[in-house]
Amino acid sequence: MAHGELSARLTELEARQESHNRGYAIVGPQGDVDSPLDREQLELLDDVLIEAERKTGLRFTAYLGGLGSDTRSTAEDLLKSLGHEAPVAVLLAVSPAQRVVEVVTGGEASRRISDRAARLAVLTVTAACGVGEIADGMVNGLRILADQAGTLPDRSNW
Repeated sequence: MAHGELSARLTELEARQESHNRGYAIVGPQGDVDSPLDREQLELLDDVLIEAERKTGLRFTAYLGGLGSDTRSTAEDLLKSLGHEAPVAVLLAVSPAQRVVEVVTGGEASRRISDRAARLAVLTVTAACGVGEIADGMVNGLRILADQAGTLPDRSNW
């Protein structure tokens, strides 16, 4: 990659981060030639996120990239950036280069997803990433978290 390509890529990432910080959510599959996930994998991940949200009523998010030196704090900041949705949100953050997986839940979500389930999701993602299957690991980790959260009860019959 030439130097100009790297600075163009950084500018694009900075613009995405700036729009994210202003509260404009980037939705749908995102990726390019430098992404570890191809378009099909991104679409599958998007489908799993949508299904998890529909099934549980919680806001599921996934992050793939660097988490800085304090990975937990960065993951918590990512969750907080969801604003009013943060209390009902679940974040699966994966940093393959750092070999780190973080699961962060908002206050309401933490009542439905145990620490044990979060550890199982982390173990699943870590095992898959260890053999180069980042997308499969993230998909399975999200499914574990959604299964643990369960479905919302049908309150129309109360």
